[in-house]
Amino acid sequence: MLTRSIPSAPSVVASVAKPITGGYDELLEHIGDSEIVLIGEASHGTHDFYSVREKLTRRLIAEKGFRIVALEADWPDALRMNRYVKGCGMDKSANEALSGFRRFPSWMWRNTVMGEFVDWMKGWNSDRSGKETAGIFGMDLYSMHTSMDAVLEYLDDVDPEAAQRARHRYSCFEQFNGDPQQYGYMTTSGGAEPCKAAVVKQLVELRERRMEWIKQNGKASADEFFYAEQNARLVVNAEEYYRSMFMGRRSSWNLRDQHMTGTLDALKSHFGKAGGKMVVWAHNSHLGDARATEMVVRGEVNVGQLMRQQFGSRVFNIGFSTYSGTVTAARNWGDPAECRRVVPALPGSYEALFHDTGLDDFWIDLRETGAIEKVLVQERLQRAIGVIYRPETERYSHYFRTSLPKQFDVMIHMDETRALEPLESISEWDEDELPETYPAGL
Repeated sequence: MLTRSIPSAPSVVASVAKPITGGYDELLEHIGDSEIVLIGEASHGTHDFYSVREKLTRRLIAEKGFRIVALEADWPDALRMNRYVKGCGMDKSANEALSGFRRFPSWMWRNTVMGEFVDWMKGWNSDRSGKETAGIFGMDLYSMHTSMDAVLEYLDDVDPEAAQRARHRYSCFEQFNGDPQQYGYMTTSGGAEPCKAAVVKQLVELRERRMEWIKQNGKASADEFFYAEQNARLVVNAEEYYRSMFMGRRSSWNLRDQHMTGTLDALKSHFGKAGGKMVVWAHNSHLGDARATEMVVRGEVNVGQLMRQQFGSRVFNIGFSTYSGTVTAARNWGDPAECRRVVPALPGSYEALFHDTGLDDFWIDLRETGAIEKVLVQERLQRAIGVIYRPETERYSHYFRTSLPKQFDVMIHMDETRALEPLESISEWDEDELPETYPAGL
């Protein structure tokens, strides 16, 4: 009696895997008429992830009418980039336009791929005007003090008396020496009064006088008001975020992702139907649906979940994975960037499963049903490397459990990847001198 062999999980994956070739034509077909495309990354320091998503974004802008690129970056620093690509800033080069990114981890945006991408956007925009141009924006909330400065700069120009009131309100933070974490600690421990009322009052005044300031400064100032309003809103949310850091991970995580989602909503609303189609770049942990991961057990939400709940099928969600290679990361928060060896993925992970197919680079449509769905839907480990990489505690520091088809619409796997190259020469970052035994030889 003949028995039919059951195909292995790697062979099932290999049977539906599609090569990353041909300029992503088939992937673009799958994206279809989606209005919001979320493009993740499995680490903040992998060249291959940045390269693929910037090439894919170029085509979304040029062929599908996307006009907003939103990054896991600070609003004022990204706004400087936006002025450059729209030809209305003071910067003469991409390097200058990216020079606002000085806060750790600067390499996330000050890198060679971003330099090429913003130059491409500037060139593409140069042949267009008005709502036909594409913009690039930040959606994170770490820039509390820089955003306060931006609000004051705007008000100095449109209403000096309002600027004086804003300076008085924001002076509440002066006793903390520009350190938002010190502010959070002192106010939650009872050592100082929070500045919440002052920053909320500033945002309220800004919004109440919106029409007055736009009218007196001409139609073109609607964008400038919007930029200032988002900075004032960021200050309000950052004030709460830095206090929440001392109240537990769930509170601070949710506040941050809710702020990022609110920024996407504001961008979509401000630029309207003509320019409201957006591409979002952030880590897998922000863009993969949190309900498919162990985050849900901790009561955490993220951008991917919130956008799916709000926009449904209009959202298309892409994740990335890798098995091994190198990555740009620090050993601890605030340490210099290093080119570090990524250890092979753990057994039982999606990365190990994809590696066992024997294929190098491919993508999978996770919405397919049948044998592939049965293989992938069962929970497995998934690796996540942020700006810090700790291979000595690999399982605890960099893995969580997820059900991939519930997390993303498409997964792009690149089996061996290389480190993202910072724009500046950094003594600790040297791809050529990385020992083959690293980090096992530590």
